[in-house]
Amino acid sequence: MAESRLSDQLAYIIATVNKQLEDELQERLRPAGVPIEQLRILEVLNSANGRPMGELATKALIEPTTLTKIVDRMVSDGLVFRAPDPSDRRRVLIRIAPGGKTLFRRLDRITTAQEERLQRQIPAAKLDELRRLLTEIMEG
Repeated sequence: MAESRLSDQLAYIIATVNKQLEDELQERLRPAGVPIEQLRILEVLNSANGRPMGELATKALIEPTTLTKIVDRMVSDGLVFRAPDPSDRRRVLIRIAPGGKTLFRRLDRITTAQEERLQRQIPAAKLDELRRLLTEIMEG
């Protein structure tokens, strides 16, 4: 009875679907040797280049302390770089480097394929409704 109740809980269903999607994505990223966190960082920076660490952590869904280590590695790999904020020289922004743009273009095909698979699996009207409902939950 307890398991049945758990599997009916919305939070459990969302978490399970999230884990399945992340596992699938991570498996597809494995040949490129790119962790999903790096992909998220590149996606965020590709959409709006030049983000402070706190904002990048929030948008990429990564804990700030973990983000620092990942960004350090990405800087070493030539994927991103740190630059002063032109509006506040005391603040540092993370920017996507040419190598990061190239890698993102290559990896974007993987995320696009996953999105297209979901779109084939769920009728368009239901998919739009699902997006709307999940966004409402997310925005609280």
